[in-house]
Amino acid sequence: MRIGWIGFHKEGVRPFRAVLDAGVPIAALVTLTPERAANRSGAADYGPLCHYYGVPQHYVANINDDDAVALLESLDLDLAFVIGWTQLVRAPARTRVRRGLIGAHASMLPALRGRAPVNWALIRGLSQTGNTLFWLADAADQGDIIDQRTIAISPYDTCASLYDKVAESSARMILDALPALMSGERPGRRQPTIDEPALAARRPEDGVIDWARPAMAVYDTVRALTRPYPGAFSWLTGRRYRIWDAALLPEALTASTQAPGTVLGPVWSPRAEACGLAVACWPGAVLLLELEDDAGAVLRGRRLSECPWTGHAWEESHEVGSRARAGRAS
Repeated sequence: MRIGWIGFHKEGVRPFRAVLDAGVPIAALVTLTPERAANRSGAADYGPLCHYYGVPQHYVANINDDDAVALLESLDLDLAFVIGWTQLVRAPARTRVRRGLIGAHASMLPALRGRAPVNWALIRGLSQTGNTLFWLADAADQGDIIDQRTIAISPYDTCASLYDKVAESSARMILDALPALMSGERPGRRQPTIDEPALAARRPEDGVIDWARPAMAVYDTVRALTRPYPGAFSWLTGRRYRIWDAALLPEALTASTQAPGTVLGPVWSPRAEACGLAVACWPGAVLLLELEDDAGAVLRGRRLSECPWTGHAWEESHEVGSRARAGRAS
């Protein structure tokens, strides 16, 4: 059986390696061109693995382009796994693989069908999500389910650590399914129907922090959008900062009459990594642990706690905040 692999995101690296380590040959890897991959969060370089295992590597800008469809035709594949790929694979490309394409979606389908399910699960403050192995179909994330695994979300998880859990579960599900697949079976069951809209794609500009939300919601936003994603951000003293790391402070210890977004003051510790700035939310407060401005300057630890920002307020938009201040002054 000729098996192919389609992927560019790091989510697919662990299962790709697991299949090869299990002695199952992969006839070809199809991935994004370097130019396209450079603009995608979480892109991984499969080149070293392909070189080590002797897997031919092919680049496409879009899996549905005529040249990509012709490539799939020439590869003469029986089956292909599509793991860590954001483009919907349409019928002309799917039909070039004889037995079909199998994808993974980081949720318990049909729940959280759509874009960025890992980020949305964290933003929504969920304590559990999952991963689904399924056959690709015409509609996004609606093919027959082969296997599913639940995944716990801890208070310490970020998008990066949750993607690690998703990758591990993908590897286990694929290895469990391979014996049946390679014997010619087509395992799967139809998805139930639910009345839930598909998740919308998240754009970098959607990362602005609303400080008037509860501290837990602000904390969830930061950990959902941290590296390898573009990061949550806000403005302080006229400058935009990306917030890469934060901690949630107990609400009982942070009761404050300060307006949401106000810097309450520094937090000091002999451990540099525990130092930062406490900021009021509504209710509660968060501790900011790592910031980066648009020039690439990083503030963390003691350097961050020494910033003279106590009493200043973070803003959702520098322009909006400036107009609001002008209105109050008049």
